[in-house]
Amino acid sequence: MRKALEIAELGRGHVSPNPLVGAIIVKDERIIGRGAHMQYGGPHAEINAMNDATEDVSGATLYVTLEPCSHFGKTPPCVNAIIHQGIKKAVIAMEDPNPLVSGKGINKLREKGVEVIVGVLQEESKKLNEVFIKYITTKMPFCTLKTAMTLDGKIATYTGDSKWITNDSSRQYVHQLRQESSAIMVGIGTVLIDDPLLTVRLDEVLTSKNPIRIVVDTQGRIPLDSKVLNCNENTKTIVVTTPLANHEKIKAIEEKGAEILLAPIKNNKVDLPFLIKSLGERKIDSVLIEGGSTFNYSMLKEGFVDKIITFIAPKIVGGLTAKSPVGGEGIPSIKDCIMLDHMEILRFEEDIMLEAYIRKKG
Repeated sequence: MRKALEIAELGRGHVSPNPLVGAIIVKDERIIGRGAHMQYGGPHAEINAMNDATEDVSGATLYVTLEPCSHFGKTPPCVNAIIHQGIKKAVIAMEDPNPLVSGKGINKLREKGVEVIVGVLQEESKKLNEVFIKYITTKMPFCTLKTAMTLDGKIATYTGDSKWITNDSSRQYVHQLRQESSAIMVGIGTVLIDDPLLTVRLDEVLTSKNPIRIVVDTQGRIPLDSKVLNCNENTKTIVVTTPLANHEKIKAIEEKGAEILLAPIKNNKVDLPFLIKSLGERKIDSVLIEGGSTFNYSMLKEGFVDKIITFIAPKIVGGLTAKSPVGGEGIPSIKDCIMLDHMEILRFEEDIMLEAYIRKKG
């Protein structure tokens, strides 16, 4: 199963909004087939493993990280192929949270005489598919807030200079995070200050895919020469604005090739619940938030952040007016602060990266 989980990672960044799935076929204590779901709309892991098999799979055991599908989607049901090929035993990491499947595949296998074991490395499988689980059960994207700061908690100097706080290794990992995300989202402040491109720039240029770029811009202030408005088939942009934006400006943004998402106004800003729901309706299952301190606070306050990834560089800049990763009005009492769980620490040369999840209330 651990090998199946490793193989499943091969599809990361290419299968959304489908889940990551890996499969291993074992016969006479030998691995005879391996497969992963590699591309949205392509064959599922079980089918790829059977096609990869070096001998007849009848009587073999299938190890798979997610319950095989039992419904017709982009491809035929995998359970039919498993039964038809004579697999005698299926070891499954976790039940599929998709209501269309949820236990039906397992039941069908058992009805046809296949021995089924469920729950092997279940927690590891849940972490592998945290994005899919959130999206398929709520129809809202899994949101990761990425920040980078100095050791004294600053995202820029008091003059606004922020290039570069982290090292090359950290920044390369951020580009990997972008490639794995369906969308990257910033507030208008970030565009006005940094004019970012918000694309993927990895060493493996040919394998890179760009996330949809989302700019939250209540009043339509985005300059028409902004880099994010350079759109083509590989670099799409959505500008989220409100009726406060000038109609002619909206038309000019659309003429640049960007999509306009008109949102209601809430507290003189874009209605974030409306925005997140709209992104889910567009099958955007994951969002990497790279906003400024004010936008970061708004997303945290509304409860839309699922995971935090923070890079800390061994640098000190000081400054009473130098901004921190999370600004806004702030939380008045420590007892009401946002708590984090399941923290992990990684090193990127001298930089430290912290990954943690927002503790759910109640």
